[in-house]
Amino acid sequence: MAKFDADLDPLWQDLDWAIGQMLFMGWDGTEVTPQLRHLIVDHHIGSILLTAKNLKSAHQTAKLVQELQTIAHQAGHPQPLLIAVDQENGGVNSLFDEAYICQFPSSMGQAAAGSPELAYTIAKATATEVSACGVNLIIGPVLDVLTNARYQPLGVRATGDDPQEVSQYGIAAMNGYKAAGVATCGKHFPSYGNLDFLGSSLEMPIITQTLEELSLSALVPFRNAISTGYLDAMFVGGCGIANPSMNVNHACLSDQVVDDLLRNELGFTGVAISECLEMESLRNEIGVKAGTVMAVEAGCDLVLLCRAYDVQLEAISGLKLGVENELLTKDRIYTSLKRILRMKNSCTSWAKALNPPGISLLSKIHPEHLALSRKAYDGSITVMRDNEKLLPLNETMHMNEELLLLTPLVKPLPASSMTKSILEAKNAKFAPSNHEKWVHRDRGAIMSGEGVFRELGRSLARARHGKLLHTSYTANGVRPVHENLINRASCIIIVTADANRNLYQAGFTKHVAMMCSMLRASGQKKSLIVVAVSSPYDFAMDKSVGTYICTFDFTETAMLALVRVLFGEFQPHGSLPGTLRKSKKVVKSRQQWLVESYNRDRDGRGLDELLQVLARASAPSHQYLQTTTAAAFELFNLSIVESHFVVRNSSTHALYGFCATYFTKGIGVIGAIFVDPSKRNVSIGRSLHRRAIRSLTQRQGIKKVQLGMSFPGVYLGIPVDDSTTLKTWFASSGWDTQFPKRLTNMIINDLTTWQAPEGLLQSIQRASISFDLIHGLDNAESVLNHVATHATPEVYELYKHALQETKTCGVVRAKSPVDSLLGTVIICSPGSHLAAYVPPLCPTRRDELIGGILAPVVPSTAQANLVLQGLALMGVRQNKAHKSSRSVLSWVQDETYEPLLSMGFNVLQSFEEITNAPENFADAV
Repeated sequence: MAKFDADLDPLWQDLDWAIGQMLFMGWDGTEVTPQLRHLIVDHHIGSILLTAKNLKSAHQTAKLVQELQTIAHQAGHPQPLLIAVDQENGGVNSLFDEAYICQFPSSMGQAAAGSPELAYTIAKATATEVSACGVNLIIGPVLDVLTNARYQPLGVRATGDDPQEVSQYGIAAMNGYKAAGVATCGKHFPSYGNLDFLGSSLEMPIITQTLEELSLSALVPFRNAISTGYLDAMFVGGCGIANPSMNVNHACLSDQVVDDLLRNELGFTGVAISECLEMESLRNEIGVKAGTVMAVEAGCDLVLLCRAYDVQLEAISGLKLGVENELLTKDRIYTSLKRILRMKNSCTSWAKALNPPGISLLSKIHPEHLALSRKAYDGSITVMRDNEKLLPLNETMHMNEELLLLTPLVKPLPASSMTKSILEAKNAKFAPSNHEKWVHRDRGAIMSGEGVFRELGRSLARARHGKLLHTSYTANGVRPVHENLINRASCIIIVTADANRNLYQAGFTKHVAMMCSMLRASGQKKSLIVVAVSSPYDFAMDKSVGTYICTFDFTETAMLALVRVLFGEFQPHGSLPGTLRKSKKVVKSRQQWLVESYNRDRDGRGLDELLQVLARASAPSHQYLQTTTAAAFELFNLSIVESHFVVRNSSTHALYGFCATYFTKGIGVIGAIFVDPSKRNVSIGRSLHRRAIRSLTQRQGIKKVQLGMSFPGVYLGIPVDDSTTLKTWFASSGWDTQFPKRLTNMIINDLTTWQAPEGLLQSIQRASISFDLIHGLDNAESVLNHVATHATPEVYELYKHALQETKTCGVVRAKSPVDSLLGTVIICSPGSHLAAYVPPLCPTRRDELIGGILAPVVPSTAQANLVLQGLALMGVRQNKAHKSSRSVLSWVQDETYEPLLSMGFNVLQSFEEITNAPENFADAV
């Protein structure tokens, strides 16, 4: 019999209570039904999903959530309910209330604005709003990579087709949610970014990529988000997988996907949430009762059942039967329970759950969020082409000329006041495709989008003082009414919405473009503007469309921003996502920026702000930037010459880029080079790099140039998880990237439970290796001679600095039986001044004590691995003696990190240090 965990509340010994916490349920209606109350009170359901069907307004939502939590509290739930929503912005917002809840661009629209910092701010604002209504879990961010971007149903809900860009924006959004105190849930694992609909009667999409292909692209953002340690939950999709190594009908029911891939390979320790098990394909093939058991067997902790009460009861019965049939053990149930309770502890409490601030907070923050919304939409609007210089229209059209607007009949986005007004009528005039039905299920009714575009027409008419023609078009193509209006108008605006999946829109647009071309040839003025209001891929590569604008969603807010662009109220600066951005030739990329010397008094604060922007927007290898400050780059060491450079806005004092360089004993080093994420791809990095190389190669006695520095140890080289992109960049900047030196930072996360590997001490004793610890420079001659012989000059200076800091640092020596030095390592206790220069040593929480084991210098011999393990062992013992909770080992060279894995160290970060001869940069400067 499984032993009950003493850390859990005794109430959980009742298995019915524990099982109830593993079910995640929704319902139809805007009020608490008797059935829902029964689920919470009698079946102890611990998590509720709110959708657009449940939510009428912010006030109603706050009142509804408070009622749900009160029911749970009075029923004896030890912890509050998880209350979750989909609030992705763009077209997917479960909660809409134009008086209090702000609309922001879709994920792809935010990426088009080009600022992960803006994405962070939007996510924080969104989470703050829903949190005010009592929500404590957002089902987001979307981490899917649109591997085949043109034809995928997720569309603008995803950031784009570049895995690193998806990582960057996904992590920025996740950090924004967390900053507002809301739990996060990445989706849709393992990927909805390249689905095939193979014509099955059950309409189940299939992933056909191999695991190797997934690992190189689709899994990258999931891996990076997990590595941050801040992702609370993962939504596991219901799609199938068919490739040579895996044949899975439903990903969320497969232990290959959840336990093997998500948990064992990617290292996810949070809550795994299944796709809704009410989907038709699963109900018909397996049945909900068996499916629920299979989901938990596979490794899911929360099983989602969206709305049908009888199906929900079937799922509860299924879990109980699973235990009775010994398919599910009590240990398995309690493993999930502990994960769920840990997540609840991180995002809610009874004090918070029973008293959501509601309208009082929302009314206070609404003006600020409205300004943010306008800024975000203005930043996202992208003019990909304007070859004929048609924009702005108020400068290229006479007031008496007629403007024609042609719009498709589509369903409006759930996040709009138009949708709210139409929802009551249940207008389901236009049937959705299989793609749309599957990916937008339970997100709102399918209805005509005439209202949204009618308002766009009114806005255009107001801007033109009444001079506008407007009609819609359908799959019936160009009709006589269209031909007559095209003949009248001097400028035609065609709106498309996912023309790659709604092919009638592509055909209609090409037909109109041909008509305009023929009429222009006969001497008539017939300007054509195509506006893609959803996927930017509609006509991105079709050069026959000379003026092409992308808005990334068609909420009213997006359409108002479009009108302001069309009539010149602001200059749009949005850019296309992912590979589309890279395929576009950007003239600005040749721009030369003014590079200035870094001034601490003038630039220190700007550098701190730049570092925080980078930390929030970066992949896991850069997360330590959140503990890095401007002071980390200034060594004030008489043996090291420092020259740091900035690109800045002299008016606002904002730093757009920073580069740190050092020179000692004939070696010039670039220790860091940063560019504001919103200012990338415009040559700021190249301008900084050029100035840095020129400065270093002009130093007298320069012998070698190095990329990456151990002291300060912010960047030891190129981060390995970014190595492909960055290596290409540095290679094009004059560096030889073929033979890098790998440097790895490692960590033991919990020293309280760590024990030395069995047999290690005996091996060290048999080899007659002895160790001692020294402090101060008086006894350090042999150590410094050893380091000078076997390490780089900056490592030598690091040792000198550590030996001078006698209270918190020392050096452990490994010696042979004849007292010759076999190796050395620096030991730091928590609070060492060295932590300012080695960010992994800086705690992210006040109660965190991190010990350091720095710069092991072990020459290559037959005993080298054993010497390194011995030095690490001595370091860990010293860290434990100083009450450290974690131990960071920075850095280990090349493959020597592998013997440390067996000691309980994990890889924290890996870098590739690169060196080059100065003469190789003659062309670069």
